Amino acid sequence: MNYHAPWWLPGGHVQTIWPALHGRSGRRAVPPYRRERWITPDDDFVDVDWLDGPAEAPLLVLFHGLEGSSGSHYALAFAQWAQARGWGLVMPHFRGCSGEINRAPRAYHSGDFEEIGWILARLRARHAGSLYAVGVSLGGNALLRWAQEAGSTAARVVQALASVSAPVDLAASGQAIGRGLSRQVYTRMFLHTMKPKALQKLAQFPGLFDAKALHAAQDLHDFDNVFTAPLHGFKDTQDYWQRASAKPRLADIRLPTLVVNALNDPFVPASSLPRQNEVGSKVRLWQPEQGGHVGFMAGPSPGHLQTLPQTVGDWLRAHT
Repeated sequence: MNYHAPWWLPGGHVQTIWPALHGRSGRRAVPPYRRERWITPDDDFVDVDWLDGPAEAPLLVLFHGLEGSSGSHYALAFAQWAQARGWGLVMPHFRGCSGEINRAPRAYHSGDFEEIGWILARLRARHAGSLYAVGVSLGGNALLRWAQEAGSTAARVVQALASVSAPVDLAASGQAIGRGLSRQVYTRMFLHTMKPKALQKLAQFPGLFDAKALHAAQDLHDFDNVFTAPLHGFKDTQDYWQRASAKPRLADIRLPTLVVNALNDPFVPASSLPRQNEVGSKVRLWQPEQGGHVGFMAGPSPGHLQTLPQTVGDWLRAHT
């Protein structure tokens, strides 16, 4: 596995921002998704988008990142890859990310392994062929946490899995995105959608949290302290980031797993990434020098996004 960014995309920020802005041009090549709504055990719902393949074909499950969806640039790239190879593709939306606010007080978070487990179990029960899972950014960390919690039983559900640009050390990533250019660009972008969603929750459930504190939140640490942590059973941001991080338990994973992180990712400091001797024998680390955060664009300008799904997909296919 290797990746080198094109000369016209210098640096981690450009390699992150350009794909996100221009990667959706591939939307026309993807057929319309078929949406299903699943009722959760707590009487909430998740919306699941499908690109159907042959009944016995492999099925790729893609878990999106923070505030992502089936329309995200990386989702469209994986959809094109799956379609070209005759695979099915399914993209579950975390609660509140499908275009409609969910019903329950809870939302979603980086360590949401219970939701991941419920979704994968349901897919395993209805799909006869091979099942593979990929998690991107937040979804990647949550998927790794599921594999850790599931232990040896995870291999009964999926053949192999991969995480892409996952913030496996949430404290390190939280600090990185909360300073400098990252604070001005990415933090503002995320809070622009996360705060209104949280206020919708407050309208549904008056008194759920302190609205004044939410309005005052200037970074993800503040937001998580007011909203994410207390709503999902954590004491505060520090407790959430510590308990939800996948890095400390990568040695517990018992099925083939690929962990992809570019060393110039603005969200995930290279110093926070695991080394091969810190993970189990089933875990393969791929840490290219370049790629940004879920970027990995290639080719002449304006570039294409097929390098990432092709590399990850070929690795998954090797583990049938």
